[in-house]
Amino acid sequence: MADLEQAVSCAAQMYASDAASQMLGIEVDIPAVGEAVARMSIRDDMLNGFGVCHGGFIFALADTAFAFACNAYNRQAVAASAQIEFLRPAHLDDRLTATVTEDYLGRKRAYYRVVVNNQADQTVALFQGRSVSNETPLLEF
Repeated sequence: MADLEQAVSCAAQMYASDAASQMLGIEVDIPAVGEAVARMSIRDDMLNGFGVCHGGFIFALADTAFAFACNAYNRQAVAASAQIEFLRPAHLDDRLTATVTEDYLGRKRAYYRVVVNNQADQTVALFQGRSVSNETPLLEF
């Protein structure tokens, strides 16, 4: 199986049982191995007491994109650490896009950066994550 085809298959299998991402309306694309693009629209049930998107939902979008990027190699990987910087608020009906790049891929550990932009291409948040792999395959051949 070609690398990109495998990454897309891993993502499809993950998404099929990812109730949280489905509930949030997150859509995921895999443009290349080790990369992911996740999109989510801000709904009224995602707003906090100040009328802006709760940071936890923005984190969830970035973390979802991170998860799909680091699981592209048919080796189960989970987050070992993550941090986020919120740069501007997201509002009702905003369409957020989280784009992941892989900074480092080792045998068991990897590092990723996620940029979350709104529909005006303004950066809403910056996320960094470190994953660790337990070598369990996602796909069976």
